[in-house]
Amino acid sequence: MENTTTTISSDFIRTIISEDAKSNKNNGKVATRFPPEPNGFLHIGHAKSICLNFGIAKEFGGTCNLRFDDTNPSKENVEYVESIKKDVKWLGFDWEDRMFYASDYFERIYQYAVELIKRGKAYVCDLTQEQIREYRGTLTEPGKDSPYRNRTIQENIDLFERMKKGEFPDGSHVLRAKIDMASPNLVMRDPVIYRIKHEYHHRTKNEWSIYPMYDFAHCLSDSIEGITHSICTLEFEINRPLYDWTLDTLEVKCHPKQIEFARLNLSYTVLSKRKLIELVDANHVKGWDDPRMPTIAGLRRRGFTPESIRNFCQRIGVAKRDSLVDLQLLEYCIREDLNRIAKRVMAVIKPVRVVIVDYPENQVEDMEAINNPEDPSMGTRKVPFSKILYLEKDDFQENPPKKWFRLAPNQEVRLRYAYYITCREVIKDEETGEIIELRCTHDPETRGGGSKDGRKVKGTLHWVSAQHALKSEVRLYENLFLKSESNELDNDLNPKSIEIIKDCYVEQSLANSKIGDLYQFERQGYFCVDHDSKEDNLVFNRTVTLKDTWAKIEKSQK
Repeated sequence: MENTTTTISSDFIRTIISEDAKSNKNNGKVATRFPPEPNGFLHIGHAKSICLNFGIAKEFGGTCNLRFDDTNPSKENVEYVESIKKDVKWLGFDWEDRMFYASDYFERIYQYAVELIKRGKAYVCDLTQEQIREYRGTLTEPGKDSPYRNRTIQENIDLFERMKKGEFPDGSHVLRAKIDMASPNLVMRDPVIYRIKHEYHHRTKNEWSIYPMYDFAHCLSDSIEGITHSICTLEFEINRPLYDWTLDTLEVKCHPKQIEFARLNLSYTVLSKRKLIELVDANHVKGWDDPRMPTIAGLRRRGFTPESIRNFCQRIGVAKRDSLVDLQLLEYCIREDLNRIAKRVMAVIKPVRVVIVDYPENQVEDMEAINNPEDPSMGTRKVPFSKILYLEKDDFQENPPKKWFRLAPNQEVRLRYAYYITCREVIKDEETGEIIELRCTHDPETRGGGSKDGRKVKGTLHWVSAQHALKSEVRLYENLFLKSESNELDNDLNPKSIEIIKDCYVEQSLANSKIGDLYQFERQGYFCVDHDSKEDNLVFNRTVTLKDTWAKIEKSQK
């Protein structure tokens, strides 16, 4: 497996596991698991858990299982299973031969439930969901016993078996753990551990009419697999007593230690699976892999690398309390990686036609360009230069302000890798007044971008040869939400989160680009080739701009 960490970080979870290893707890064994529910695509928050669970297993010489907690067939399907496997692999982790499903253990979990009934620790209840909530009580008032709480063991076993056979409709009966209706922890007030669901399951088909609740199946799956440390997010802290009660009451041989850590909260982003599903279903985005989505599939399509995401997860660390992580840190991590690996190229996103009037009509010169100044081993390439070019519209102003170092009438600028040019004439559309062409002259003595007489210009512009450039489409992305902490999908969505620009031009060297190829468009940002690309029209997603606010913040703090 590819090396997934540069240094082993220290945090409270690793401290706990290290102490367990020193005391030879679990005979020194460390076994973790990543247990996604296959009811949606993984997002950047899951990436934190993936890196933590697989990372800890590797650091301590242990194992990490991939287990699908597929206990709710109405919301699960094979598409989600395959996407999760793809995402974990793409992030650089390997579960080897340890891929499991909670459904692998349905029969064993059922027998555990029967065992609870036989021990007088579970009963079949006929109350509706609404009645169960009413009977549960509040934080200040104890709950009331269900009128079915004192059914005999034999009656409960008979009813539970009939539930399994499919004799009853959905919602008519549930199996509840018999714990304490006066417990200060509402989770422990006789929680439901099985419910009737006449639903087709993507693995067990129609074999089962009852399905275990997540809390019941999860702890038993951990135990069956011999997990030593069950690492989960902070919202499960209140469920830990139920996790322990189930395993203690059943007297299982393996009782993992549940440890909770703070989940990832990212500014200008929602990571609630329910809200992500709503974004997709309401067509606010174009699918789970829309580059504006915080899903791993969306980040991958946008051009994020697995290295950048692993680095981000390592930087934010593992905490015991929730906090909001600045989105700029994630962007800093991808810039840091792409600055090292991405090839520099020239692309003109909003073009204006430029004619070099004193350049020979049919002449074409190959200018030598550096592929990446951060990595000389990436070498150089040839970029064709000709009489007619495209420059960015925004790089020209007819009446420029002071300290304008780009192109203006009678103002000289440097073309990257090419010549100094001076604008001599501006051609406009007679009807609209829009600038349609700039006519310039060049200094032949400045080939390669430098002058022999020592004069200097402050502006350097990128360009492409009109004759050789490839027509393309560019998609520019902004934050999906307007507010740093947002919960309103309708009111807080950014209407300008995507700008699609057609009739852009990129240099000829990109002709053989493949889907997923990454580039730095000089002066523009980092871009990724999208899978919507066609042979005659490349499509590029902007991964991130060149502006790096986080780096400035870090520098100011040092």
